[in-house]
Amino acid sequence: MENYKKAYIAGGCFWGMEDLFRVRPGIVDTEVGYLGGDNENPTYKYHPGHAEGIELTYDPKVTTYELILDYFFRIHNPTTVDQQGNDKGSSYRSTIFFQDEAEKTIAEKVIGIVDASNRWKAPAVTTLEPFTKFWPAEPEHQDYLLRNPNGYTCHFERFDTFIPA
Repeated sequence: MENYKKAYIAGGCFWGMEDLFRVRPGIVDTEVGYLGGDNENPTYKYHPGHAEGIELTYDPKVTTYELILDYFFRIHNPTTVDQQGNDKGSSYRSTIFFQDEAEKTIAEKVIGIVDASNRWKAPAVTTLEPFTKFWPAEPEHQDYLLRNPNGYTCHFERFDTFIPA
């Protein structure tokens, strides 16, 4: 794991995002949890200000941060404020939690590409927040859709890649 990197994103209910990302080339581990909120040790029932997000561990020899963000914008609707599908509230916001200025710059670039594509009917409202801490969700939320294949999700691939080959 020493040569792997981590990425932190939120785009609605964490179950669906985890399920789609887990099979992407270069993703070696996924974990759902809470990011960017107001309390220590958040839980599913109490996580004020936190987004439901995912921690992606990836192999930078196989994929890039830019390609991870490209896929992120293809599997959720980044144009809705605090909402994905039937889920409403700040827990379901579209956010990229950047760890350094390089990640922030890449995120801004990808948002620009997404907006310029005009594939969405409105511009992305995805926020950029500095990463502070990732709080893993309870065990019953990890790998939820593997254990509950008919469980709720509003995530699916909507477009081909935004990033030119």
